[in-house]
Amino acid sequence: MPSKEDLYQLFEEKAGLVSAKVTSIANEDEALKYVINLCGEKEACQLLISGCGTALSDKAEELCETKQKKVIAAPGLDPELYKKLAAQAKKAGFECIDKGMRDHLAGVDIGFTFAEYGIADTGTLMLDCPSEELRLATMVSEFHVCVLPKSKIKANTYAVEKMMLTRMKKTPDYLAFITGASRTADIERVLALGVHGPLELHILLLED
Repeated sequence: MPSKEDLYQLFEEKAGLVSAKVTSIANEDEALKYVINLCGEKEACQLLISGCGTALSDKAEELCETKQKKVIAAPGLDPELYKKLAAQAKKAGFECIDKGMRDHLAGVDIGFTFAEYGIADTGTLMLDCPSEELRLATMVSEFHVCVLPKSKIKANTYAVEKMMLTRMKKTPDYLAFITGASRTADIERVLALGVHGPLELHILLLED
C-alpha cells in the first residue's frame, strides 16, 4: 500500500503529464492570494460581440467594447472564505461573483473551486457539482484554480467506489471528473487546449 507521500508525489506527477500546474499551499489564505495574483498576471478575457470586426457606425462601435473588469467566479465557497476573496478582488479591481454565471458566459477569467477527492493514478480531480453555477465555473472560465486537500488524495477510483455507490443510492448527484486542462485533437489531429473548457488547470494541494 503506497504511503501518503507516495500518493502526493504520484498525483503531482500524473497531473503534470496532462498540463495541470500543481502548487502546494499551507492554508486557504494562500489559495486566495494565488487566485488574486494569477488573475492580475493573466491578460483580460476578451469577449467581443459578433460582427465587431466589421466597419460599424460610431454608435454601434460603442457596444463592441470588451468587458472592463476581470472576473473571478467562485460559487459554492464557504461564505466567510468567499467574503475574503470578494474583498481582495475588489481591492485589486476585479469583479468576484458566486452566482449569475449565465450572464458571464465566455467572459470569466478565473474559476475557483474546491475538490472533494483527487485520484493519484490519473491526476484527476473529483468535484461535487450539485449546482449549475459551479458546473459552469469549471467549464467556461479561461483558468480553473482548484484546491485539493492532501488528505483527500486516493490511490485510484476503486478507493472512492464505496462513497460513490452510497451517494447514488441516497440522492442522484453530479460528480465531475477533471483531468488536466480542456483538450481535443479532433481537428486534423492537432492538439488544441481550451476548446471545451479552461485553457489552464491550476491545482493547489492544501496541507490539512
